[in-house]
Amino acid sequence: MYTETHSREMILKILSEIPDPEIPVITIKDLGILRNVELNSEGCRVTITPTYSGCPAMKAIEDQIRSTLQLHGIGNVEIKTLYAPVWTTDWISDEAKEKLRKYGIAPPEKKSLDKGSLLGKAKHPACPQCGSMNTEMISQFGSTACKALYRCKDCKEPFDYFKCI
Repeated sequence: MYTETHSREMILKILSEIPDPEIPVITIKDLGILRNVELNSEGCRVTITPTYSGCPAMKAIEDQIRSTLQLHGIGNVEIKTLYAPVWTTDWISDEAKEKLRKYGIAPPEKKSLDKGSLLGKAKHPACPQCGSMNTEMISQFGSTACKALYRCKDCKEPFDYFKCI
């Protein structure tokens, strides 16, 4: 049950610490999935946007939101999934991009206006291990559908690249 002691800002702060289930070094806030929190007399409504339609992590994210808020005394939680505007990698914070790089995932390089992949133009993201631009795509799909698998031709290490969407 909602109480007067819970502010919107406090709830946002609590939810801002929930890690992404597929990439635990970044949070749902870092990714731009967490969109809004609204309070009402019964509890709260949390609005989220999936990174893509059918993202398998969304159920885990919803469950984590509910259980986290229940731990903080908020039992009545409505989760609203918002599909428009469509999520874009432009919503990933600069801090999250650096966290991705340090974790070994090349972050998206360009704004979502970059349509090179649709035109078959090869992308050469910097290797998160050594920084080399001498990279090649191995597979359009990496460890998750939102990433592609690359290899650095200099240090020979494989790495995921978070695709621009």
